[in-house]
Amino acid sequence: MIDNLNKKISYKKENLRTIYLAGGCFWGVEAYISRLLGVAKTTVGYANGNTENPTYDEVCLENTNHVECVKVDYDNNILPLKKLLEEFFKIINPLTINKQGNDVGVQYRTGIYYRNETDKRIIINFINRKQGEYSQKIVTEVLPLNNFYPAEKYHQKYLEKNPTGYCHIDLTQLPNQKKQLEELLIKEDIMNLTPIEFDVTQKNATEKPFSGKYNDFNKKGLYVDVVGGEPLFISDDKFDSKCGWPSFTKPVNDSHIQKLNDTSHGMKRIEVRSKKANSHLGHVFDDGPRGEKRYCINSASMKFIPYDKLEEMGYGRYVKYFK
Repeated sequence: MIDNLNKKISYKKENLRTIYLAGGCFWGVEAYISRLLGVAKTTVGYANGNTENPTYDEVCLENTNHVECVKVDYDNNILPLKKLLEEFFKIINPLTINKQGNDVGVQYRTGIYYRNETDKRIIINFINRKQGEYSQKIVTEVLPLNNFYPAEKYHQKYLEKNPTGYCHIDLTQLPNQKKQLEELLIKEDIMNLTPIEFDVTQKNATEKPFSGKYNDFNKKGLYVDVVGGEPLFISDDKFDSKCGWPSFTKPVNDSHIQKLNDTSHGMKRIEVRSKKANSHLGHVFDDGPRGEKRYCINSASMKFIPYDKLEEMGYGRYVKYFK
């Protein structure tokens, strides 16, 4: 089963919106929709039927007119409704009535169910535009949500609990979202920075000499970017330059940093920034020990990972860099 990248994001309740999507068997629809970056939570259930609190057997056998449906709580800032609907249309046939894949019945009709007029306008505009791609009429329902009852517990996240279970949807159609996830996690890290960490990494500030927590610090471990966690330096390459800032002879990997010309404050220097998060780290000079470099780095731009925690924190591959 494909990993759900949403588990790495801390969603805020106040940023979430809700839409209800029906596209055949709700096991597969949930498996796909729940893995779209921006979807905070999914719940499978029965919507817009004629009875209260129906069971699965009642929906299948007693003509309750419910539709198998997925309640989708999503962050519109990450996954706008129009983009969510585009992904939804990748996994349904909007031209068939009461049938999706091998499943036939009223409960397998397709539908988009909304709770406010703003969403209704977005959905109608989407369907009108989408209709131009088909020679037949789209029969997917667009209706206000009248009711929704969560399905039995065993139906929730069914394919996560039963990876080889029945699924009428090809999950390999999911978009590649790793780069988008990296960007989202970086934004999340930036929002959680302390004032000095923000000023240093985002505004190119410099902490006062001898004030940083890692200036007089000699524990064994890995220093990573406080934004994004990119590995930067190891303790074996740290030395006391007496300049007032943590100093290193080299980065743990040259590809993790970038060097830029810096002419600010009337000086000519080489600025050091992290590659992935583009955090300002400090500067590099040619006056290190034994003719080596001196990477003069702000403590506020780094987070320390103790050597005995590298495996636990996901940095096990860097153990080999230590003596």
